[in-house]
Amino acid sequence: MNRYIFLHRIKGPVMILVFGLTALLDQWHILSYGKSWPLYLIALGILQLAERAAWTQAQYPNQGPYPGPYTGPNQGPQGPYPGQPSGWGGTNVAPPSSSALTITPPDMPRDLERK
Repeated sequence: MNRYIFLHRIKGPVMILVFGLTALLDQWHILSYGKSWPLYLIALGILQLAERAAWTQAQYPNQGPYPGPYTGPNQGPQGPYPGQPSGWGGTNVAPPSSSALTITPPDMPRDLERK
């Protein structure tokens, strides 16, 4: 069975067990119902974290916790610049072309051109 489905299905029974535990602690005069709400939040939080971890593992089964570095669309094993390995620091983006660096000045007001 998929671990995500298993964790999703046991969420209700775990919460019933936590409720039973708080009832038992209330009977023994250890913890009252009014002060037991953090137990419910802790149980729900742990189950949510486990469920999301299982969902991520089910979505990306062949990868570790993080995907590998971005090497760019047309990069060879050397990276974008000669001598630079493909996974080496920074972003692997080629420098912009000269047409991208063209800057046009804003239009001057007509009364400033006369002076």
